[in-house]
Amino acid sequence: MNASQAQLLRWVLVETSHPGNVGSAARALKTMGFSDLHLISPKIAGVAQTSEAIALASGAVDVLESSQETSSLGSAVQGCSLVLGLTSRDREFGPPALNWQAARPLVQAAIAANQQVALLFGPERTGLDNHHLSLCTHRVWLDANPLYPSLNLAQAIMVCAFTLRESLGEDLGLVALGNNTETVGYADPAAVAAMLEHWREGLEAIGYLDPTNPKKLMPRLQALFARTRLHKEEIDLLRGIAKQMLLKK
Repeated sequence: MNASQAQLLRWVLVETSHPGNVGSAARALKTMGFSDLHLISPKIAGVAQTSEAIALASGAVDVLESSQETSSLGSAVQGCSLVLGLTSRDREFGPPALNWQAARPLVQAAIAANQQVALLFGPERTGLDNHHLSLCTHRVWLDANPLYPSLNLAQAIMVCAFTLRESLGEDLGLVALGNNTETVGYADPAAVAAMLEHWREGLEAIGYLDPTNPKKLMPRLQALFARTRLHKEEIDLLRGIAKQMLLKK
């Protein structure tokens, strides 16, 4: 794995509660050669500067210092063609689900094509919720003891970082593929979410969606679009349809 590959991997911690977990996560990332850490609405503002985070980071204080804290998950995944939400909880709707072993080749292929990848880790107590997963291209779980699948946040990050370091160091012919194949212009999840909001407005405008009784129409559409991995030009096409629906209002 080289430095340019590592920079294409974005590690996103969502609503983290404990400063020690942020510090431990930074240490795990630096140990495996990664550094792009994003902190989304941590329970303690400025968590990367707290004494507990710094102590648990040990020699990885530079990863804490360069971390980005924001309240917007959408901005953190913007520009990412592949966004993996790490959670073991099953969901009725949401993005396609796969285990970590199946997800790793997707990461390798994206990195080989010079595309940005984000890995999302949710709050320690509850994990990622449905809103967080709506901005993911896939829901991913780590295979563990089914009787006790609980992993500490930093442990989960270390497992992912270690195995990705292994995968990106392997010569699987993916780099050559990425260099010689036109980069697929997948839409990032933030663009898909904005398109879905546009469609919600359009469907209400033509009377197909009752805002007082929406049932499960929008979650079903969200799951449908998540399975298809829309391209950028397809987002433009779908937003054009939504625009026409709104003109009927």
